[in-house]
Amino acid sequence: MSNDTPIQHGEVTATYFWDDASGINGDTGMPAGGEPMQKGLFSSPSWPLGTEGFIVYEGEQYDFFIGDRGPGVPSENCDVLLDIDGKTFADMMGESWDSTNYVVTGGNGHAEVEYYITKWGDGAGEEGAPHPFQQPENKCEDAVSPIPAEYKGEDEKSEKKDDSKKEESKKDEESKKEESKEETSKDGSDEQQAQDEQDQDGAPVAGEDEGQSGTGVTAETATNDLSGTGLMGAEGAPSASALLALAIIPAVIIALVFAWSRRPAGVHAGADDDSGKGLMAESSGRHGVSSLLDLVREGGNNVSEMINRLRNGGDK
Repeated sequence: MSNDTPIQHGEVTATYFWDDASGINGDTGMPAGGEPMQKGLFSSPSWPLGTEGFIVYEGEQYDFFIGDRGPGVPSENCDVLLDIDGKTFADMMGESWDSTNYVVTGGNGHAEVEYYITKWGDGAGEEGAPHPFQQPENKCEDAVSPIPAEYKGEDEKSEKKDDSKKEESKKDEESKKEESKEETSKDGSDEQQAQDEQDQDGAPVAGEDEGQSGTGVTAETATNDLSGTGLMGAEGAPSASALLALAIIPAVIIALVFAWSRRPAGVHAGADDDSGKGLMAESSGRHGVSSLLDLVREGGNNVSEMINRLRNGGDK
């Protein structure tokens, strides 16, 4: 009981009693709380029956519980607010207890004590500052004082320790959350970096476009090659095939013009000719500007002759 943390403390004047229904020395009968008279059973004019605690006298502690109501008249004006059982009071005063006469041999019948309440009882009575017997309106506030530090330190330390543990636990949780955020951020960064590297590996090499071959030749450069240097020989001189390609079309045109210019003026379909066919003669079916086949054949001969001259010049 004395190891429990106090919930109320104060100083009061105390006396002693012993009520076992013997009638000796004004004994009023059995204790009001229903428990038989015994060592450690104290009496209060106002505190709830069943209240527990301890008193301190000259550095010594004595446990008690409130099991009776009293003192009566001595409690008026807040003079005596606690009755201690005779046996405990005798121990306090260093005297002996006379079980025949219910008195403490020698010493003073009153003492100033410190009380510490550790638990309020659930019986009749009022918690808090005591008051004289049957005078609830007359609170003895001076009988209550702050609890000394040495008696509340254990609970405070325990509370502080619990608070410290809670604070540490909270910090640990916050630290874990921060670490989790950092890891998530790092993983996201690594994934992004890996994706960037993958995209970079899959990107086309500088200078290459869609549809380009490994040689780096584009449609534009191919056109340039065909229109310029691609038609040149290894030493920059025109090749025979290139000249042939360039000359064949105008050569055909020139040959046709040349063949046309050699025909007699005024010759046309139905004209009088060497065969004796006159204007009304039956046509052979080859009429028009001239016989196209003859023109082409004659022009072709001229082109062949020109090509042979170009080849002979290229072979030199």
